Amino acid sequence: MKYAFFIVVIVSLSFGNVTHKLNFSEDLTSETSHDSLKVVDFNGLEKYLSRKDPNKTYVVNFWATWCAPCVKELPYFEQLNAEYSDNQVEVVLVSLDFPRQIESKLKPFLKKKGVKSEVVVLNDVDSNTWIPKVDENWSGAIPATIIYNKKRKVFYERSFNYQELETELQQFIKIE
Repeated sequence: MKYAFFIVVIVSLSFGNVTHKLNFSEDLTSETSHDSLKVVDFNGLEKYLSRKDPNKTYVVNFWATWCAPCVKELPYFEQLNAEYSDNQVEVVLVSLDFPRQIESKLKPFLKKKGVKSEVVVLNDVDSNTWIPKVDENWSGAIPATIIYNKKRKVFYERSFNYQELETELQQFIKIE
């Protein structure tokens, strides 16, 4: 079950050419610099999974440029980030792209798509250790998302459309 992540990687690599055909809406293409992406191991990522600001709700999405369903849903996280930033919502995109492709693939992708959300690259090969720390029931497949605040935390091993994502977020905002 823990190897499902690696199966997804292999299958997704075979469909890698699909990602360049998926385009974000033009209104998301303003200048955002991801020239100095944070590359962290799981210990560094833990702070993004357990932030304590009592007035914020956090949306943490695990994705990669080689994952077609991840790329398809990425504009929804960007829209959520734009529409809810004033409502104390913070979106963090955790890239599982291969470290050797950060310069050649990830950074150009982020620039081309005009990604404004914070992006962190997870570089930790010990996935059998960190996957259950994210959620004990996570198979390792992506996309996967965590939404949490001071009162509640929910893990989603699935992709979203915008309406579904916003509906889930609304449940967190209402309980604040």
